[in-house]
Amino acid sequence: MCDPMQVSALDVVDETFLAVPPARVAAAFAQPSRWRRWWPDLVLHMHDDRGAAGLRWRVTGAVTGSMEVWLEPMLDGTMVHYFLHAEVADASDEQLMRVSRQRRHAAKAVAFELKAELEAGRAAGEAPDAEQ
Repeated sequence: MCDPMQVSALDVVDETFLAVPPARVAAAFAQPSRWRRWWPDLVLHMHDDRGAAGLRWRVTGAVTGSMEVWLEPMLDGTMVHYFLHAEVADASDEQLMRVSRQRRHAAKAVAFELKAELEAGRAAGEAPDAEQ
């Protein structure tokens, strides 16, 4: 049994390349309705909108901490860097591993959803349309 005051640290890091300009990726992440769908058990308080460079949030709910999406221009697209640093109260090692796995899978699901949506119609090897 865990001490009720015990807090465990959770760090989730993910990177995914999207063949899309950073401004288009930023526009997708800037929609709060997506946040509720992507992270339904989290309450996000945006504290830093960096435009085409990404967003930063304070996070409460199932975990408490900070979350960031950093959008790095790379080659002909964007490297999406995702960071979640949070605390999970009263979690056993097994529970912390389960939460970590769930958060890693959720991060990749968001990235792949955006990849499918924003790269739709682009043939492999074709440069992204900067106008979209």
